[in-house]
Amino acid sequence: MFKTKFSEFRASGEFYTLKLIHRHIGAIAALILISLLSSLSGTPVKHTISNYWEGFLWGLADPVISLNCLVGIIAIGLLSSVFVRGAVIAGCFVLAAVLGIVIHLFQLNLPGTEIALAISTILFGTMLMMPNQPNLIVLALVGISAGLFQGYADAESIIGAGMIPLIAYILGITLTLFVVAMSAREIGVAMGMREINRILPWKMSITGFAFCAIGIVFLSNSII
Repeated sequence: MFKTKFSEFRASGEFYTLKLIHRHIGAIAALILISLLSSLSGTPVKHTISNYWEGFLWGLADPVISLNCLVGIIAIGLLSSVFVRGAVIAGCFVLAAVLGIVIHLFQLNLPGTEIALAISTILFGTMLMMPNQPNLIVLALVGISAGLFQGYADAESIIGAGMIPLIAYILGITLTLFVVAMSAREIGVAMGMREINRILPWKMSITGFAFCAIGIVFLSNSII
């Protein structure tokens, strides 16, 4: 009887985990759709932020408006799932993005922002296609670099905003970056990214190829 109850408990736990993963996938798919629609409608990069509520809402929205930025966040989350302490990578990425915002606000120049973001997306996509993932330090450094340029690019929309809207914006953008990255990490764990023989390696390869293609398109647009 004990074995039967344990099997039932395990089955219910696995069902709950699978249901949670499906919710993560659905949420990320919805964000990708929003990003595509925003790109097609030509949503302006610069916004008028006059109060804390607008600052918070645009902070939530800005990381997912640009498809190039969004896939970079998803990729860093998927890659972080390879490591037991991979959440540190996602955390470094988010903190670097906040630092990038601060750098822009202090009017320090980071040249070639769009090119750097496109290149980082290509790098992340290439890493997803590799049978052996890079070590923790290399991935953390690439994630920090991508985060800096992401935050710097997003800060374009809050130049001239007051202190309270600025704080609200940073809170919003931090929340979105963290939630998307950690959701992607959970999906990666469920797909066996941490295992030597990954459960769904071909899906990760296709995802990596798609990310590379998106990065190449944005890189060509940035250079032209």
